[in-house]
Amino acid sequence: MPLVRFRLTGSRADADAVIALLHSIDGVEHVEEVDDLIPGMRDDSSSSESVSDSEARLYAIEVDTPDQRVATTVREYAGVVARELDAGIEFTDTF
Repeated sequence: MPLVRFRLTGSRADADAVIALLHSIDGVEHVEEVDDLIPGMRDDSSSSESVSDSEARLYAIEVDTPDQRVATTVREYAGVVARELDAGIEFTDTF
């Protein structure tokens, strides 16, 4: 069972839009946003605990798929939506 992992850099609304789309793909078994180990931390801010909802954040997302065909569809759709939302996306093997 292929597992698609990616990091999305954008707003909470961007992450929610991508996750909603992934849930709608026929064959997707499970979509999960993986918890950030250090939520809200920013290297470029002395007030790292006060990250605004309107600022870009990093979201780690995992998608369980039944086969490589569905995994390819997940990658393609997530990439298209991320570009439309002007969010960054990086596919990875591990977090």
